[in-house]
Amino acid sequence: MPGVTGRIRSLDAFRGLTVAAMILVNNPGSWGSVYPPLLHAEWHGWTPTDLIFPFFLFIVGVSLVVSFTRREQAGASFRELARKAVLRGILIVLVGVLLSGFPRYDLATIRVPGVLQRIGLVYTLTALIFLGFGPTARRRIAALLLIAYWAALTFVPVPGGLAGDLTAAGNLGAWLDRLLLGGHLWTPDFDPEGLLSTIPAVGTCLIGTFAGERLLADRPVGDRAAGILLLGAALIVAGLTWNHWFPINKGLWTSSYVLFSGGIACQALAACYWLIDVRGRDWWARPSIVFGTNALFAFVLSGLLARCLRFWTVDGSPGVDWLFRSVLSPALGPLNGSLVYALANVVVIYAITALLYRRGIVIKL
Repeated sequence: MPGVTGRIRSLDAFRGLTVAAMILVNNPGSWGSVYPPLLHAEWHGWTPTDLIFPFFLFIVGVSLVVSFTRREQAGASFRELARKAVLRGILIVLVGVLLSGFPRYDLATIRVPGVLQRIGLVYTLTALIFLGFGPTARRRIAALLLIAYWAALTFVPVPGGLAGDLTAAGNLGAWLDRLLLGGHLWTPDFDPEGLLSTIPAVGTCLIGTFAGERLLADRPVGDRAAGILLLGAALIVAGLTWNHWFPINKGLWTSSYVLFSGGIACQALAACYWLIDVRGRDWWARPSIVFGTNALFAFVLSGLLARCLRFWTVDGSPGVDWLFRSVLSPALGPLNGSLVYALANVVVIYAITALLYRRGIVIKL
């Protein structure tokens, strides 16, 4: 691969757009008043919101290739890179658990899985695979993970249940989570960031490494963009085909979902790369580049802000609820009022990250 110098602005832009979308969909004025595209699919199927988390894990994979390639070219050893990857993964997981419990840490019920926890685990496992295996072996590992996960959920019977049960409470992953983490899940029966579904999530991140290698390939920039675009098209077709037997499902992180969402992520990255780094048309992406430079910090900050706002009360109820019920909804209608509140969260977090960006401060987890 050619030498890697500086930041890849298209990658920052894609990361920033993804984090902004994460903040937007996580902070409506009222969960009872949300436009359908800003909600997850009820179960099988997908909405635009279902693409956001896999996009982020895909970007983690791309960024991993860029970062590790730069460090290897600077003389970093396998042991040094592996150690840093493990320590960073542990840090992200710990921050996720701390955020889950904030502000009241009830150790009997604190949620152990979570978005940051999955990011930390997936990052660490993908980093070790990337460092330890060549491109061909990594492709085989990704395929094995997806096939093994499909086989487990399809053919392994759940104790007291049936093989192939893909309901929220009846699938094999949910049973395993209840066995190992009972009382520490998103709901009593199911967690969308459970242990078993972390396996195919590693596949999502590995797809990002494949795209990252094409991004850094010693080829003309147009060929790089075309290669990522074609990879994305192939993955989308494969995901839609597998969907007939193993439905696209974000909650289960099914193998078809990995291929389909990874394919769309490739298409999005190729478009950003072509527009920003090849054509130099980055005016539209400057706010997202700001977000993308401190992406995980922005996400954590948005979670802390949302929890802190619950301390503000009006007439004995959370002030956020009062603001939506008494101000935003009467003035704008329930759906628009809820959307405006979510957008306000994005603007506040952007203002903070813009200040950091202007001062050249990058906060890495």
